[in-house]
Amino acid sequence: MADGGADDAAVTTPPPVPVELDRETIRNLERELLGAERTLRRREIAAGAGVSLLSARKLWRAMGFPNIGDEDVAFTEKDLDALTVIIDLVRQEQLTEDAAISITRAIGQMTDRMVVWQIEAIVEEMVAQRGLTDADARKSLITELPDLIEPLERTLVYAWRRQLNAGVQRLALRAESGLRSSEQGRDGDEQDAPLPLARAVGFADLVSYTSLSRQMNERTLAQLVQRFENKSAEIISVGGGRLVKTIGDEVLYIAESPEAGAEISLALAKAFSEDEFLPSARCSLVWGRVLSRLGDIYGPTVTLAARLTALAEPGEVLVDSGTAATLTDNERFVLDPHEPRQVRGFGEVRPVTLTRGTGTGIVLD
Repeated sequence: MADGGADDAAVTTPPPVPVELDRETIRNLERELLGAERTLRRREIAAGAGVSLLSARKLWRAMGFPNIGDEDVAFTEKDLDALTVIIDLVRQEQLTEDAAISITRAIGQMTDRMVVWQIEAIVEEMVAQRGLTDADARKSLITELPDLIEPLERTLVYAWRRQLNAGVQRLALRAESGLRSSEQGRDGDEQDAPLPLARAVGFADLVSYTSLSRQMNERTLAQLVQRFENKSAEIISVGGGRLVKTIGDEVLYIAESPEAGAEISLALAKAFSEDEFLPSARCSLVWGRVLSRLGDIYGPTVTLAARLTALAEPGEVLVDSGTAATLTDNERFVLDPHEPRQVRGFGEVRPVTLTRGTGTGIVLD
């Protein structure tokens, strides 16, 4: 029996002890996250900032906060400071009230999604690495979160500053180069002509995602979605584009030029076709004008790209004839026109298959 002791010990390792939470632990975490005790009511916050309760509630709603009653002691001095910062931007005429509300809404929506994403990532890791149940992992996170707050906050501020700088650089580049590239392949009569921004708009849509998701358990489906989003984000970022959003099995992105958009589309189609875990993807790209609002993009260019995605075969990239015209003389791309198709909302459209010509395309190191 002695020579089997090591194996016996491994087999009889006790399971993780469930975490028990008490109110004091939760109160201490809230105090650290909020920066102070809740001591103020909503009218006291509004009065302290020198605004009406209506104005304060507009900003809180934009931030995504739930409704609070007049007698609820729900706020801290930090809430007063934050409201005053936003109000002062309007008072000093650095922002209009509408702009302040829009920016506040952007912050609220993005941070809400970010927090949910981060919590789920940490919980999933605890379940996988420690053998905890989902419920116990969430309890453990509450006790361990204090050690994560400061590094996560620093990373958030760092990423925001880098992204803001990247946005400024793109603005400066466009101001310097003007609209020279924005008229490629266009005659001025297009449906999107009144819109301000010339962009390459691309979609990638996983094939058979719905049927696959029905056959997967929760963990496998989560791995598929995470792998899809991670790979898409990496390729789009390295290719110089911007991931606008993911919607389940679909990713929407933009790029500054037709060439950059084409490289990203080809890289996405290739990556998903070669991935052993992910299904292939139907991809599309359209060069045109868009309206950018609330972190999303709108206009006929976006709609046409979505329509072309539905026409593409698995692993194929489709572009329209206008986009193809901007890429015709570029040896990096091969263009294969199809017969015209009737596309809802656009009439007759000639899809063109885009494939790799010379060069290696986007390389992920």
